[in-house]
Amino acid sequence: MSGEPAWKDSEVRSSSSSMGCGHKGDKASRASSQIASFGHQPHQPRSTPASKEVWKKGGRMFSILLAVHLALLACTLVSSGAFEKIAVHDYDVFFLLTVMMLVVIIWIIFYLVSTSRCPDAIPCRDSHAGPIWLRGGLILFAIFSLVMDVFKIGYYSSFYSCLSAIKIIYPIVQAIFVVVQTYFLWISAKDCVHVHLNVTRCGLMLTLTTNLAVWMSAVTDESVHKAHSKLKKNVTEELFRWLLRAGIRSSSAEECNCNSQICQIFKNGYFWLYPFNIEYSLFASAMVYVMWKNVGRFIEHHSHHIQRLKFRLFRRTFFVGIMLGLITLVSGLGVLILYEVQVNSSTEASKKSQALTMYYIFNIVCLGLMSLVCIGGSVIYRFDKRDMDRHKNPTRTLDVALLMGAALGQYAISYYSIVAIVASTPRDAISALNLTYALLMIAQHTFQNIFIIEGLHRQPPKEDHKQDAHQKDLYGLTFVNINAVSLRVPDGSSALAPGAASGPDAVHPSDLGRSLPVPKKMNWRRKFLKEISMFLLLSNIILWIMPAFGARPQFDNDTELNFYGDSMWPAIVDICLPFGIFYRMHAVASLLEVYIMS
Repeated sequence: MSGEPAWKDSEVRSSSSSMGCGHKGDKASRASSQIASFGHQPHQPRSTPASKEVWKKGGRMFSILLAVHLALLACTLVSSGAFEKIAVHDYDVFFLLTVMMLVVIIWIIFYLVSTSRCPDAIPCRDSHAGPIWLRGGLILFAIFSLVMDVFKIGYYSSFYSCLSAIKIIYPIVQAIFVVVQTYFLWISAKDCVHVHLNVTRCGLMLTLTTNLAVWMSAVTDESVHKAHSKLKKNVTEELFRWLLRAGIRSSSAEECNCNSQICQIFKNGYFWLYPFNIEYSLFASAMVYVMWKNVGRFIEHHSHHIQRLKFRLFRRTFFVGIMLGLITLVSGLGVLILYEVQVNSSTEASKKSQALTMYYIFNIVCLGLMSLVCIGGSVIYRFDKRDMDRHKNPTRTLDVALLMGAALGQYAISYYSIVAIVASTPRDAISALNLTYALLMIAQHTFQNIFIIEGLHRQPPKEDHKQDAHQKDLYGLTFVNINAVSLRVPDGSSALAPGAASGPDAVHPSDLGRSLPVPKKMNWRRKFLKEISMFLLLSNIILWIMPAFGARPQFDNDTELNFYGDSMWPAIVDICLPFGIFYRMHAVASLLEVYIMS
């Protein structure tokens, strides 16, 4: 048995696979060659699979190099546009992103048209890629991204006379890009395409790079806006404009007057919707990467069984996890509102200290409960009798890699905070809460990753097709007793006519055994795993909402700022915090999959 029974590479380096569907003669010759190769597999030289693998890796390597160069170019422009003394402006960044999005839109249209005209373009589909809850989340974030683009268009149109035209063109193109890409991923996320292999790989990598570039631009724009808001709150208007001219990059819109109320609504609205656009770009990048991995792959239908899992939220649960999760979610929203009011809207030190204390206490309680629940779930997995799913699954591999990689951002912030708190003096109550919060953040990420990864590698339950040993023993005893009774029937009954014994009303021992009810053993493990998954899912939602919408104590706590300085610590948080925010939302998607598979 091979280690990958469900996946095989079926890339055939021929003109039809790289240039289009091909003619009928090409298809017949290719089919006959494939049949001959399967029939004479023992006599096939060993260099053939190696050559196919080399060609496949060569195509992938070319697309990866293209993506790396484009990503570095976009990263250079975006990072340079964040500083005033560098002669790169925000409209230069918007021009590059607009061109990239237009090219991706053209390629997506080409992909949809070419695959629809060629019946053999997509011979199979990956059932694991693009699950319905992931595509549903993508549509949700796409809707908020479209609203953000509408707000951007309204904001920039308020003073279009003093702005570059690209500032208005960019959100229009981005809205079209979001619509086209969402439709593309909704219908094509499961595709295993077998035509235009190299062009498809390069197109998918270009799409992935464009999403990452838009993500970098949104994160940078949001960070600069947060820095400006914090600076503007502490200084006068004249000093703020002087500091902008001195060295801090401002948006070109800052130099124009936005005095009307509708202009302020548009401005504040699209900045509040930035987190949704950031998550949309990351979700789309993950789905595009799975499509890129599936280019040229063939899934054997007889060995790749599709598990149709039904999402039933309130079935076979005790409602404990849902209730605790909802309590945590509502409490977190209340803490977020109070934090925003007392920290961002007030300059009193006492209110700021109270807000930080309330924030840390809530997070300590929440993270502590989540850590204990994750440990309990890992213990329950020790008693789980389900087999491990060892088949090759690019979607699961990407989920694990994203969970482990995105957690590094929060790990970095926590370790920097621990070093600053331990090395600083004096230590007050807020420092002690901050230290506990950092330690629990590390523990919770670690235990949650273990729980999620272990749940993703479990096979889904098969209640309808598989019986446990206890039920098999009951059935065996039933059949033995019925056969024993049939042996004790008087000899006169054996003289019945053969037709009577085989009539429709005749009762056979096997039918009698199947009609006997067998009590099902209540699977307590699955119930507890569902409760744990639902509680963790709702808790991760509120832990995503709080930093994504402004509750960031890393900028409001003076311990780290005094220890690392006003330039180093904000840079560390700006780099690492987006990964921590993305981790929460990706954990929500993974926990939903664990809940359904439990």
